[in-house]
Amino acid sequence: MRMEEVGVIPTEMALSWGCTGPMLRASGVAWDIRKEEPYELYDEVDFDVPVSDKCDNYARYKLYMMEMRESAKILYQVMDMYADTSTELMAHAPQYISAPKLDIMTQNYSLMQHFVLVTQGMRPPVGEVYVATESPKGELGYYINSQGGPYPYRLKLRAPSFWHTGVLTDLLPGHYIPDVVAIIGTTNIVFGEVDR
Repeated sequence: MRMEEVGVIPTEMALSWGCTGPMLRASGVAWDIRKEEPYELYDEVDFDVPVSDKCDNYARYKLYMMEMRESAKILYQVMDMYADTSTELMAHAPQYISAPKLDIMTQNYSLMQHFVLVTQGMRPPVGEVYVATESPKGELGYYINSQGGPYPYRLKLRAPSFWHTGVLTDLLPGHYIPDVVAIIGTTNIVFGEVDR
């Protein structure tokens, strides 16, 4: 009773509020950044994008459950693809990332690079970039404008919870107070992310 036909977000409302991820897919829009604009290994693995046209709390709940199964499917494929690769995860880019602690403590060059990185900061090239990823809640994007200095000229974070909180102004009127708890739960809003 608290899930079906409660908290209905029609397709038009989801699109007009900038909803992404399961919030958008539970409203009937089959959009997933991993499929539409593949990054990393997503074009090499097989997974489905769950979609529902029910638009209610129950549809969002079921979608999150299906998303977890698809994530497990992706992980099993990646584990098989890279079973024989090195377990070292650290990138080798001393101008941006400190060396492993053991290297900093035992190698003079690594210590100097670490000192420069900590005291002067990294200096990315001049330009701007927007990178979006499909997080469990929706599109998580970063816009960075660099002028070549150690600090970004402009940094903007697109957090899905911020956009999904806005839809509540249109969604909550007309519902009972107990329904609000289920609606907020299925919209998967994290208020720390909204504040960012």
